[in-house]
Amino acid sequence: MYTELKAAAPESLAYAAKLLREGETVGIPTETVYGLAADATNNNAVAKIFAAKGRPQDNPLIVHIADMAGLEGVVKEVPEDCKKLAAAFWPGPLTIIMQRGDKIADSVCAGLPTVAVRMPSHPVAAELIRLSGLPLAAPSANLSGLPSPTNARHTFRDLQGRISLVIDGGECSVGVESTVITIAGEQPMLLRPGYITKEQLETVLGKEVLLSDAILNKLQEGAVAASPGMKYKHYSPKANVVLLDGSAEAYQAFIAQHAEAGVFAMCYEEEVSSLAVPCVVCGAREDATGQAQRLFSALRECDEKGAKTVYAHCPSTTGVSMAVYNRLIRAAAFQVIKL
Repeated sequence: MYTELKAAAPESLAYAAKLLREGETVGIPTETVYGLAADATNNNAVAKIFAAKGRPQDNPLIVHIADMAGLEGVVKEVPEDCKKLAAAFWPGPLTIIMQRGDKIADSVCAGLPTVAVRMPSHPVAAELIRLSGLPLAAPSANLSGLPSPTNARHTFRDLQGRISLVIDGGECSVGVESTVITIAGEQPMLLRPGYITKEQLETVLGKEVLLSDAILNKLQEGAVAASPGMKYKHYSPKANVVLLDGSAEAYQAFIAQHAEAGVFAMCYEEEVSSLAVPCVVCGAREDATGQAQRLFSALRECDEKGAKTVYAHCPSTTGVSMAVYNRLIRAAAFQVIKL
């Protein structure tokens, strides 16, 4: 298959919408990461997503809509909690899990009675949904397991020859996938952290939001993934990533003791001058938003520079930093060294 790469001009968006209506897959920009989009009502189209990515069939997809009217048939009903969250955070990087409607292809939901929905704020994604007239299923537009793509170049490199088209809408502003909350149970639960934090969700809902154990720990053996991003190893470069949990001084000392060919440090801007190995910067120490925006590009940069082992300085597990930790711990396959 020949893959085209086109800038987000009106004629290319019209062409992309036509492909989507015909059951093809298209790489599209969103504010979080680039997505691999297909008609969420068409099982054959959705199957092309799984095939292109090499994605396990038991990993559910997120459905993208352009407005609240797009929820009709996608969900069984629109709960009050959804209306509150939508008023505060949509369009934006929040995915809400609800009871599924009858419009969505079975393969989107991986056999679950629920569906994950979000309303992207990126103007190109929103326009493509409107032009196609479809709810779009769209996981990250990478080969399964690799770091998510935050620009069209990453998307094209991963999926060239596997999909019809990539639309270049520039760099993603958020840089990590959307926050995922389920409101399908008795109490809201955060399933995947992102730019929108647990504390913000609780403020809007006026009640406690539970924290899934799978955010900071391995998904239990045999457990069903209720949300994308809950699998054991994910977001991982070819290099072996290990998290180092400790002070700047302890991190520096460990790196010095393990400096050898192929060893890289994934560190904060403030640490570069004190480290004895090549460095890939993931942002400033106190800038969690910047770290999130830079994270996946930094992981890909490690491979581009030939890293064999990457020692990443472990972030905190609060606020937006929780999203960075969640992605890094999976990129490292839960390898953490306490310093």
